[in-house]
Amino acid sequence: MDQKNPFETPTTFRLHRAEYLVGFAVSTVLIVMHWSDIRWWPAVALFLYIDLIGYIPGAIAFHRSKTKQISKVYYVLYNIMHSLVTQAVVVGLWMWLIGPEWALLMIPFHLFGDRALFGNFLKPFALPFEPVAHPMYQQLLSAIGWTGRTRQSTPPEVVAVPSGAAR
Repeated sequence: MDQKNPFETPTTFRLHRAEYLVGFAVSTVLIVMHWSDIRWWPAVALFLYIDLIGYIPGAIAFHRSKTKQISKVYYVLYNIMHSLVTQAVVVGLWMWLIGPEWALLMIPFHLFGDRALFGNFLKPFALPFEPVAHPMYQQLLSAIGWTGRTRQSTPPEVVAVPSGAAR
């Protein structure tokens, strides 16, 4: 998903982002509270390495490509590096090998910030690497009756009945 093609209604996409805004706010507050306890060289490295490996190579390839078709390797790199699961493993290994420290807050700060502030979620192969509005998404919104801030009522004959339900 990305901010141009969330494949949810715009309202649910904003709510989805708001959930990550809570995590971003918590990590920001903890960073401010422990500012003097943070080792800044590791903190900056932890913040940057996610995009140095996971975003910048794909962005360069995308912008250099005349067709905007790039290798799926870039999508995989992005998704691995921006995965909460991957970064939880990184944090766990860091704590086991080096020990717990406040610099590790840069990882949730980065991931939650990407999702909450920029609407950047994991990248599906079927969409361009960089956000571009997809015409099928506009058709989807029209098909479900989305008119902006409200949803039109669905005519009763269009409502799906779950299989096995009494009619």
